[in-house]
Formats: sequence, structure tokens, C-alpha cells
Amino acid sequence: MTEAKTSLKRTLVGKVVSDKRAKTVTVLVERRVKHPLYGKIVIKSSKYHAHDEQGQFHTGDVVEIEESRPISKTKNWVATRLVEKSEAV
Repeated sequence: MTEAKTSLKRTLVGKVVSDKRAKTVTVLVERRVKHPLYGKIVIKSSKYHAHDEQGQFHTGDVVEIEESRPISKTKNWVATRLVEKSEAV
């Protein structure tokens, strides 16, 4: 079989807010949700610790993270690809 196998792992896209730790980046993922009572669109956010083996992602980058086995106590996501590079100020 030469068919490409589709991954069952969840993927999210978010912004790197911290790259201070070794081989780890903190990624902020924002989602827009309609308020159940008032109907207003509100932004909910979650932070995930993602594994970054080469240390290639830096603060401000938009990256894709993929679910993985637990790597440490708080880390069970892996940063897979760079979506958008941050602009150097």
C-alpha cells in the first residue's frame, strides 16, 4: 500500500509566547466562541507547552503543534512546523 495515512492526532495553530526553556516553547492558542446567553463573540485562549527539539521556534512565531505522548509533566504536544515567522523589531 502506498496510500498516505491520515494522522488521528489533533493539531492546533498558535503563537509562541515563551521560548526561555530548553527544548520547550509555550504556545498560546486562541479560539473565537459565541457567548451562550448574550451571543457576543468572545476570545478564549489556552497555553500549551510544546516540545521543540532543535530550538528553532522563537517568541512571536506562529506555529502548528501536534498532540503526542507525554514528554514531561506538563508537555504532551510537539511543535511540528512554522506557519509564520515573527517580524524582527
